[in-house]
Amino acid sequence: MDITIKKMETEEEVRGKAYVHWKSWQEAYPGLIDPEYLDRLTLESCEKTAFRWRDNILVAKDRDRVIGFAAYGRYRTDELKDAGEIYALYILAEYYGKGVSDRLMNAALARLKEFPDTAVWVLKDNKRAIRFYERWGFRTEGRAETLHLGSPVTEIRMIRKQKESEE
Repeated sequence: MDITIKKMETEEEVRGKAYVHWKSWQEAYPGLIDPEYLDRLTLESCEKTAFRWRDNILVAKDRDRVIGFAAYGRYRTDELKDAGEIYALYILAEYYGKGVSDRLMNAALARLKEFPDTAVWVLKDNKRAIRFYERWGFRTEGRAETLHLGSPVTEIRMIRKQKESEE
């Protein structure tokens, strides 16, 4: 493995990010999201999204292959004042447990260091992701929303306080 974390720049990287988005949903969400919804999620729809939304994306590459990505920025609503957000963090299943997610998270948080708090939304039943975010100092704080991804699923918000995480 020869892993690098970098800003997404080239069309090839955008396509690679789209593939990781599509493939990681197929790998991570069976049993968590309606299978018909997953079947309808296409690589083409992920590519359209990837080409529309190119800012604040980091990609993890193993040599020339995109194997993961993180999207980050200011919290998406005014609900949290002066907070950053990890919008998405996905890697291919074959790279689980190899430190790629940690490197992506570290790089994304470094770009959000101006914010006293950073939020992330995660599916309530995604225990693997919740454990990962807890290792990084994120804590559930009671906020939840229902998404309709074929059928209703609940996502919860986790917050990481910069000061506590640095101690």
